[in-house]
Amino acid sequence: MFPELAEGPEQPDEAAEERRGAAERFRNIAGFLADLAVAASARLSSPHNRIHTGVTVIRRKRPEAVAGSDAAARALDELQNGFKDGPCLTALRTGAPLLVPDLSCEHRWAAYVKAAAEKGVSSILAVPLDLGGEAEAVLNLYSGRSNGLSSDDVSTVKAFTAHAAGSLRLVLRITQLNDARSDLASAMQSRTVIDMAVGAIMAENRCSRDTALTILTRASSTRNAKLRDVAASVIASISGEKEVVTYFDG
Repeated sequence: MFPELAEGPEQPDEAAEERRGAAERFRNIAGFLADLAVAASARLSSPHNRIHTGVTVIRRKRPEAVAGSDAAARALDELQNGFKDGPCLTALRTGAPLLVPDLSCEHRWAAYVKAAAEKGVSSILAVPLDLGGEAEAVLNLYSGRSNGLSSDDVSTVKAFTAHAAGSLRLVLRITQLNDARSDLASAMQSRTVIDMAVGAIMAENRCSRDTALTILTRASSTRNAKLRDVAASVIASISGEKEVVTYFDG
């Protein structure tokens, strides 16, 4: 007789857990970028020339406004992303800073320029962050004044973003290392549970490891459940933790 398999507790949705984990990691990075946007805005703004600063990153191959010095900056980034073109997205694609000192004299991106001008934007500076291939991001600065952003500001922002990019690369790498460590721990835990279940089946049925694994795999297929989850049910049923409700035989 094969070991009795208990209906174990409902297993968590691993895909949903992974999505939640990814969302949490992204929120942490977005928080870092929000601090960057606020600091850049404070550095370049003056009493008569407030600079709104946003950060756009590429997620799932699409640009997304993830941080801003204020709500206006986020809205301006989202406006440009909606047109799928503009100075900030051009800078992101080319990897080079792009300054538009006077939007009224700009003939590129006509539809976007018209919409931005209607929102009160007169000059724009976009500076990509060099993240070493870890991700793609661009710092977007908006002024309501013509020539509110200058070539001098380009140098200032480039130096500013170079320092910030180094910190962000470190954050991204730490995140990736933590993800890899979590994945490895999960894989090792799953392997341990499966090995314990196989050992229990071998002892119960006095069979070889290959036969025991075949029994476990067949149960997994029959239940349309993950091998690890069925293995956990085997361990629970043998330990008497759960009421036995299902039998498998060969």
